Amino acid sequence: MARRLGPSITETSLVVGCSRSAVVSIHVKCINDGDTNSRSQGVGRPSVIKEKGRRRLSRLVKQNRRQTVAQLTAQYNASPNTSVSEHTVQRTLLDMGLCSRRPTRVPLLTKRHRQLSLQWAREHRGWTMDDEWKRVTWSDETRFLIHHVDGCVRVLRLPGE
Repeated sequence: MARRLGPSITETSLVVGCSRSAVVSIHVKCINDGDTNSRSQGVGRPSVIKEKGRRRLSRLVKQNRRQTVAQLTAQYNASPNTSVSEHTVQRTLLDMGLCSRRPTRVPLLTKRHRQLSLQWAREHRGWTMDDEWKRVTWSDETRFLIHHVDGCVRVLRLPGE
């Protein structure tokens, strides 16, 4: 654009902040091709799972959210024309925004729960450390996994679900 407005190549390179040769090559490319984009299209390997396959994979996930990636891959590969790896399916799921999360099992606190908690706190407000609180046994529940197999079920969800 600066070259079109009239300054010399040297002045344009100073304004833009690049070398004279870069200004010349971009200007020539713009004149010849009408485009200054230097990136060639289609760089990299094309995706194995196209848009139609992504929609199919999404339907398979919605049928049963508790399926593993191996199960999803087996169902996806049940079609005679497709054969993809588990890694490809997992990468596609992550690209689609589907990630593995634990299902929520704990109900949210209701207004009644909050009232009971506040009532309990008010009843025990006057307790002292020396008398009453020393007789309370505190426990902190923690799970320890020895072999990193927790057996917990995971589900595939979109963010916000």
